[in-house]
Amino acid sequence: MTTLNWTFAIIQAMIYIVCAPLLVGWVRKLRAYLQNRRGAPLLQPYRDLRKWFIKETRVAHTASPIFTIAPVIVFMTTWLAASTIPLLTLNTPTTALADLIVLVGLLALGRFFLALAGMDIGTAFGGMGASREMLIAALAEPAMLIAVFTLAMSAHSTNLTQIIDYQLGSGFVLRPSYLFALSALGLVAMAEAGRIPVDNPTTHLELTMVHEAMLLEYSGRHLALMEWAAHIKLMLYGVLIANIFFPWGITTTLEQWSTLPIAILAVVLKLMLLALIMVIAETVLAKMRLFRVPGFLNLALLLALLGLLSHVMLEVGV
Repeated sequence: MTTLNWTFAIIQAMIYIVCAPLLVGWVRKLRAYLQNRRGAPLLQPYRDLRKWFIKETRVAHTASPIFTIAPVIVFMTTWLAASTIPLLTLNTPTTALADLIVLVGLLALGRFFLALAGMDIGTAFGGMGASREMLIAALAEPAMLIAVFTLAMSAHSTNLTQIIDYQLGSGFVLRPSYLFALSALGLVAMAEAGRIPVDNPTTHLELTMVHEAMLLEYSGRHLALMEWAAHIKLMLYGVLIANIFFPWGITTTLEQWSTLPIAILAVVLKLMLLALIMVIAETVLAKMRLFRVPGFLNLALLLALLGLLSHVMLEVGV
């Protein structure tokens, strides 16, 4: 059984790598449909990754070793962070590592090297993108921590597996604290994944770029790893929201193989629905100016604090 658990843990981690570009393709397809456009094929992200991997990699003569190792570190930290989130089952050897603090720490480590890589060449746009990325991260991380701490207080643990298990055991209960936390985490996800209204992943205007500004000097396999990490990060936040707030369908044991197809179907449907909600928000909203982003993230922090306070007053107090 131990070998089976490790095998399934590896399979779950590989699902993030394989399916993350498909989720991005689904988001682009939905966005094109809502904007009355034909859009790119669903598998276009895979074609883009293949194109970048076979292209020659160019590195500026002013680049340091940080510039070349940053894509590998960013990709690995994002993948490891995603692997800590239970996807289909709670019964894996990585259960002890599925901690909220570990998740935020891995994302912060990848962001640190991403910002270093953006500033390493010494271009104006790279430094500008790095400073904007750190500004967003400094405001988004506290909101994310407080939002998930609201659920952690109910489960009396910061372990994501125990939080999901508590949610499954308690059943669906409409709590005001959870609604506030869900809203806050949704705003943080849009900011961290570089989506509208905070950033536009398809923009070609240098002065409005955030994430893309740090990748302007990358090419070939380095660019492929950076973009692939961005795809995984989007799926990471989708699975985090889907399986923490709506854990229906996730299985607690691998002994019942009949429950795995249900778990796969459940997470696919939840991610498709979350993608639809995100695309509708991106279609309705316009990209905001940079000086308004702190207000957007302060709203997320306020919602997270309201969720935490409402949990203390309405549940812990009782």
